[in-house]
Amino acid sequence: MSQRYRIGIAGIAIEASTFSPHRTGLDDFVVTRDAALLGRYSWLSRAPWAANAQWIPLLHARALPGGPVEAAAYRELKAEILRRADEAGQLDGLLLDIHGAMTVTGMTDAEADLARSLRQVVGPATLISASMDLHGNVSPELARLTDLITCYRMAPHEDAWDTRERAARNLVARLSDGGKPLKAWVPVPVLLPGEKTSTRIEPARSIYARIPAVTELDGVLDAAIWVGYAWADEPRCHAAVVVTGDDADVIAEQARGLAQAYWDARDAFEFVAPTGSLDECMARAVASAARPFFISDSGDNPTAGGAGDVSYTLGRLLATPAVTSGSVHVIQASITDPAAVAAALEAGVGGRVVVEAGGKIDAGPSGPVRLAGTVHSLLREDTVGGDIAVIEAGGLRVILTSRRKPYHKIADFNALGLDVAAADIVVVKIGYLEPELYEAAADWLLALTPGGVDQDLQRLGHQHLNFPVFPFSTGMAHPDLTPQLL
Repeated sequence: MSQRYRIGIAGIAIEASTFSPHRTGLDDFVVTRDAALLGRYSWLSRAPWAANAQWIPLLHARALPGGPVEAAAYRELKAEILRRADEAGQLDGLLLDIHGAMTVTGMTDAEADLARSLRQVVGPATLISASMDLHGNVSPELARLTDLITCYRMAPHEDAWDTRERAARNLVARLSDGGKPLKAWVPVPVLLPGEKTSTRIEPARSIYARIPAVTELDGVLDAAIWVGYAWADEPRCHAAVVVTGDDADVIAEQARGLAQAYWDARDAFEFVAPTGSLDECMARAVASAARPFFISDSGDNPTAGGAGDVSYTLGRLLATPAVTSGSVHVIQASITDPAAVAAALEAGVGGRVVVEAGGKIDAGPSGPVRLAGTVHSLLREDTVGGDIAVIEAGGLRVILTSRRKPYHKIADFNALGLDVAAADIVVVKIGYLEPELYEAAADWLLALTPGGVDQDLQRLGHQHLNFPVFPFSTGMAHPDLTPQLL
């Protein structure tokens, strides 16, 4: 089959907490170009509809969530995307693969800036289709600048690649038949953390379950609900609904209905697991017979934007007699501290070390914590975490990394000689448990710990939201949920 449409692929993907002191530099991004970029998308080589296009790799950059992106890093990445788009010649379409919660220092709507700049290069006739995380933000500017826009329908994000494929498939379909659709956009003045809006539980499960039926209606192409990103302090941070299609009345009605359902459920959203302070969670875990017992150290979750080096939890664990005596065996993952890892490397496995761990980037909750113990294991040049060390102190084994690294996979623990199944308690810097950890946990609690992605949003001090916003504002009147047709 001859290739009919020329479609570029580009994007910068990160969620960035404005409350995190970490800064995301150019070196934090994994940048993909050329054949490697095309290789990210398996459906390009297997889906029949994909053969209708010539896919032009521009540039894609992604980074682990963290603090705001340095302006110079963003400018450099954007400049290369724009240059490559210009050099590509006339494009019929553009797949914009983004997260939607990128904060750049000095800016308040980075994704709209990127889309606007791309639009200036590719021109008004090029169809732009955006694939996003449901924890992204959809400002009116971003909604107007894109022709098609969609997001994940699951949290955890087990449908991330399905969503990218849907965004590309819809793009090819509209190039073939239909052109630019209409969009009904509704801002919903609710801003909640992902741990209260998981689609594993109600009410998010039922609200998101409505989407497939909406997309089957005549005149509707796609429907999406964004939770928004709770740990940035920008006017665009709130929930949003976009329904895309050709029948203005139908898409407006459906957008209003989804927005109303989300607003009506605002008081019903609850944390995905029982919560408590770290000390409360530890007391319950120690007393429980369930093993392994997982505790989410949620306030410094590096996959939500935390700095990854908050040592508050380490300090509390070292103050727990059952842990220090060795009667309870605990794995803690993890603390980013290159200097502490270097000391462990110098001591070698079995060597004795005394380090001041963590609290060097985000010192607010506790500052560095003295950790004296034995080097249990070492791992050099991990592709994400760099050099890694495990320090054993009493019944505690602490994972130290030279670069920020999430611990979502059992294999990452195994690589360090740590058997999750044999541990009494596993404390992980995470919010809701990712699928492998969720399956491994005999029981689970969500600790409301401090950090740049504190689950207690009221403690963070948002100042720049488009108030009133639930739950920050009390006594809110019913908002105007009239869709804007774009």
